[in-house]
Amino acid sequence: MTTPDDALTYVYAAVPLTAGLRETLKGLRGIYGSPVLLVTASPESSGTAPPLAFATSHVPRRDFNESALKNHFEDLDWLEDVARTHHDVVQELSTHTTVLPLRMATVYQDDDRAGQALAEQQDAFAERLAQLTAHTEFGVKIYLAPTGAHAEARPATDADTNAATTPGKAYLQRRRAQHNAQEAMYSQAQEAADIVGAIASRYASQHVRHPTQRGALTGPAENVLNDAYLVPDANAAPFRAAIEEAVGVFDGIRVEVTGPWAPYSFAMPPAERQYPTTGEEHGS
Repeated sequence: MTTPDDALTYVYAAVPLTAGLRETLKGLRGIYGSPVLLVTASPESSGTAPPLAFATSHVPRRDFNESALKNHFEDLDWLEDVARTHHDVVQELSTHTTVLPLRMATVYQDDDRAGQALAEQQDAFAERLAQLTAHTEFGVKIYLAPTGAHAEARPATDADTNAATTPGKAYLQRRRAQHNAQEAMYSQAQEAADIVGAIASRYASQHVRHPTQRGALTGPAENVLNDAYLVPDANAAPFRAAIEEAVGVFDGIRVEVTGPWAPYSFAMPPAERQYPTTGEEHGS
């Protein structure tokens, strides 16, 4: 294993080391267009665990050392490009093998350090990969329509017209209608979330509730549920179909099912799970 003197070793994921895996990686490009390579632990360190590898690329030290990363994490364009490439590599790997995604910008001083880290965690990685085999991740999000959209669309009644004899009364009437519409949407969202949970209990093996999203990620809609499910491959199609059929009756909310994805949300066991992490090294 070698690493250029001016480069660090960037790790995308841990994967089982299977026959032909290197061949499937030919042509796969990672950060800055660098080839995706495999780094393995030394044979004597593997013990009884199945052989594993890190999927890696060599990245410029000047851009991925600790001080450079602190600056880059303030550069949203750079961050988006790296995150997208990291995701694309992991997703491509997931079409060929089970993957254990690592946190974005996990870097080591060189291939040897990466191999040592893999050896130290090989048993834990192997155990988790065994649980993820033949499973993929699906996301389920629930959104409310923009506040006031349904209230403003409601046709005016004679009672509304009579009540709105002054600008103040008209304003209060609109506010009351908006509040009632919003309460109805929240009630629908809760009912839809309960249905999703009941369906998932039949098809999914694990569940993670992520914080709801805000700002540019959701646009004018309000995200009120952001869940991830680990679903056996045999259940993937019926899981999606059951949710989409069950929630299609609701008006005023939008339920979005995404996937299948590599199991980012399930890279660590439930007690430890927040973000996939490997005790990475940063430095020059």
